[in-house]
Amino acid sequence: MFKIIHAQFIAPGIKRFVLEAPRIARKQKPGQFVILRIYEEGERIPVTIENSDPERGTISIVVQSAGKTTHLLNSLNTGDQILDVVGPLGKPSEIEKFGTVVVVGGGVGTAMAYPSAAAFKRAGNRVISIVGARTKELVILEQELREVSDAVMITTDDGSYADKGFVTDKLRQLIQNGTRIDLVLAIGPIVMMRAVAELTRKENIRTVVSLNPIMIDGTGMCGGCRVLIDNKSEFACVDGPEFDAHKVNFDVLVQRNGMYRDAEQRSLADYQRSTAEKTAAHETEDSCAIAHRGER
Repeated sequence: MFKIIHAQFIAPGIKRFVLEAPRIARKQKPGQFVILRIYEEGERIPVTIENSDPERGTISIVVQSAGKTTHLLNSLNTGDQILDVVGPLGKPSEIEKFGTVVVVGGGVGTAMAYPSAAAFKRAGNRVISIVGARTKELVILEQELREVSDAVMITTDDGSYADKGFVTDKLRQLIQNGTRIDLVLAIGPIVMMRAVAELTRKENIRTVVSLNPIMIDGTGMCGGCRVLIDNKSEFACVDGPEFDAHKVNFDVLVQRNGMYRDAEQRSLADYQRSTAEKTAAHETEDSCAIAHRGER
């Protein structure tokens, strides 16, 4: 069992957890992830490690409520426990002095991009971070990124904060302004990473993306996280999660990630319905108790 040292929502539906995991904290490197299981019969989900503190023996993760399991995880609070936390898994990010590195984070992918941005800066790179979110409320880790970046550019889909548009708009702006870019790291929704890859391919800019397909065991044995890289099958959990963006077959990735979408939606609907029924039952019990006390 892994104790939750601290849990706090940092945006609507997005929660940061600090977990007691000393062995993982000692070995974790940027780009690596863990696989969590909340209870014995529960689903295993991969989550990137946002940060670690070897001295305290803790790791930090950021989770966005999307399906049943992430909703369940985000219902946990400080002092609760998680059954399994396995890791660190995957190959670490390739960190060296490249020159100018543009780190692109979309949505909760910003939490995954942050440790790599910090590591690139420590390695002596000029780091430009581009953060994208649907709305102002969903912009996360802005201050943390400002502390490790030479420049931070923010976009929101609806224009409620900073500049209206997409992360590719800012990346295109940098390119058109003649900024020399030696490496791009993009982490976020598949559609965002694909758009970044298409833009940088034309400019012959080396680009890396972090893939988060369906995973089960995290060792490559189950084959669930198979991805097609340069027309060859590789496994995101052991060969990745980071790959050359220009070699990723995004069509196959989208197809595989959508295989269980209907089942996932049904599972989430059942969970939400059950939660609503339990809440209604508790409210009825409380009302009856208050009425009973009044009669007395």
